[in-house]
Amino acid sequence: MRFTADRTGKVFCENSFQDRFLEILYNHRTGRILLKPFLSPAVSKAGGILLDSPVSKIGIAPFIRSHAIDLREFETKNYRSYNDFFKRKMLPGKRNIEKEENILISPCDSRLSVYKISDHNVFSIKNTRYTVKSLLRNQKLAKLYDGGYIWIFRLSVEDYHRYIYVDNGKVSGNIRIPGIFHTVNPIANDHYPIYKENTREYSLLKSKNFGLLLQMEVGALLVGRIENKPGRKTVQRGEEKGNFAFGGSTVILMTQKNQVCPDKDILKYSLRGIETKVKLGERVGIKDLHRREKIV
Repeated sequence: MRFTADRTGKVFCENSFQDRFLEILYNHRTGRILLKPFLSPAVSKAGGILLDSPVSKIGIAPFIRSHAIDLREFETKNYRSYNDFFKRKMLPGKRNIEKEENILISPCDSRLSVYKISDHNVFSIKNTRYTVKSLLRNQKLAKLYDGGYIWIFRLSVEDYHRYIYVDNGKVSGNIRIPGIFHTVNPIANDHYPIYKENTREYSLLKSKNFGLLLQMEVGALLVGRIENKPGRKTVQRGEEKGNFAFGGSTVILMTQKNQVCPDKDILKYSLRGIETKVKLGERVGIKDLHRREKIV
């Protein structure tokens, strides 16, 4: 059973059929054995091929009904496949991109948790201990985020699966780390260090307002593709970075020490193991103004 908060302070329980099914798989030894073949990249790739095929269109209408998707928010088109629908593009103006430069925004529609990275490169999600080094497989880069924050934006299957850059700046190329494909549902994190096992891809943004930001996309169970747009060197706040194909997924941000303060409600709920629902472009933190005053 999972708890989620909205930005008004209301906390509610989420216990969908998907959650109950994943609990059966991950909380029992037999379920974990049966699940193992589905974690491989080959299976996710095969699933992606099926969901790219015209026959997969039969799944679109039931998905819309079961998740109450409001199609008025999206471009009108004749979808070629289930994945074509899943990657649907939102109409301009349907999400408000916060323009104030000192405000850190969410890169996607998601459920957000924020964790402090220790000065020794360690952070914990529930009972699972991680190091930034194990996540990035790069010790030198990991050291840059000692004492900062890691922001985990978990997308559910019904969420909008496109994501944006959160500030203006110069961006690196994408670095891919191959792995397997656990679900990113918190249930799995009780048994596996999913964020250092799953396939993932990241880039660095030398941002105008928040130092060196790291943005990572993490694949998940039956997510065959992380589709980042290549070839750009300079980007703008709110510009689309890419999208996921089918499945729930995760976008991770890392901010350096004394750069950003998470909003108090998000930090409070994260400490209690409760995720906060946020929308693409919405405020989630603010620049560490105390640091800026000290520098001046």
